[in-house]
Amino acid sequence: MITDPLKIFISVVELKNFSRAAEELYISQPSVSLQIRNLENELGTKLINRSPKHLELTQSGEIFYGYAKNILLLYDKAKEEIDLLSNVVTGGLKVGASNTIGEYILPFVLTEFAAQFPKVGIETLIANTEEISHAVRANHLDLALVEGEVSHSDLIIRPLMEDEIILVVPNQHALARLPIVTADHLQDQVWILRESGSGTRAFSDKLIKDRGIQVKKSYILGSGQAVKQAVIAGLGIALVSNWIVRKELKARELTAIRIKGKRLTRYFSLITSKNHEQSKAVEVFTEQLFTHELLTSASESARKGIDV
Repeated sequence: MITDPLKIFISVVELKNFSRAAEELYISQPSVSLQIRNLENELGTKLINRSPKHLELTQSGEIFYGYAKNILLLYDKAKEEIDLLSNVVTGGLKVGASNTIGEYILPFVLTEFAAQFPKVGIETLIANTEEISHAVRANHLDLALVEGEVSHSDLIIRPLMEDEIILVVPNQHALARLPIVTADHLQDQVWILRESGSGTRAFSDKLIKDRGIQVKKSYILGSGQAVKQAVIAGLGIALVSNWIVRKELKARELTAIRIKGKRLTRYFSLITSKNHEQSKAVEVFTEQLFTHELLTSASESARKGIDV
C-alpha cells in the first residue's frame, strides 16, 4: 500500500523503538529499517538519529512527522468517501473504555458492530477513566466510554446510560444480615478501593466523605475484578458497579446491601475530542451506542430504583 512507509515511520516515532514498531506492525525489524532508509533517500535528508539506547527525530524528521500524520488522515478520509459511493463503511475505529465498561459492556457492543461492518478495523484501549480521558485528548482514540465525572474544556461529553453503584460485602460479614445500612453501620470498616484515576474510586471517595464515614483500613486494587474477588475472599467491603457482580450475586458468592437514601447512580459517558475529526465509522458506531438495546435497557433499570 502506498501509505505503508508513512505508517512505519509514524510507528517508529511514537514507539521510539524500531523493534517495537516491527512487532506492532507484524513485520521484521530489517523491513522497518529499510523503509525508513528508503524514505530518507527519497527525501534526501536524515529523519531519525538512532543509537543503541536512544532514538530522536532530526529537525527534518519533526517536519515530516507532522505532514505524515496529516497525509494518512487525508488518505483515510478519501477512501471512506469513495467507499460511501457504494454504501460501504470502512476505515478504522479506535475505541477506549474505562475498566468496568471495557470488561462488561464494550465486548457485546463491538461484536454486533463488527458483524454489521466487517470492513472496519477496530482497536481498543482499556484503562481507568483518567488514562482514557488523556488518550482521547491526545487524539490517540477516536472516542471513549468512561464512568464517573470528566471535565475538560477540549472534550465533548455526552451522557450515555445510567449505572447503579451497590455496596457489596462478604457473605460472612456482620453487615450481610442487614437489608439496609446507614452511615453509622459503615463506620470503622475495612474498604476495598480502586486506584486513583478510577471513576469508581472517585465515586467511593465522595460517598465516604459526604457521609462522614471513618475508614478503619483500606486496600487499593487495580481492577473491578480484583476488588470483587477480594470481597468474596472476605478482605473487606466495597462499592462497585452492579455490572461487575451480577453473576456473583446470582450465585450468592457475596451479598449486596442498600445504603439508606437515594439509590447510588452515576452516568457512563461518551467522550470525544473537540479537535479530532470524526470518520464515518465513528459516526455509525456512535449512533449505534445511543440505540443499543443492552445500554438503553440497563439505563432504564437503573432509573427504576426506589428511595428507602
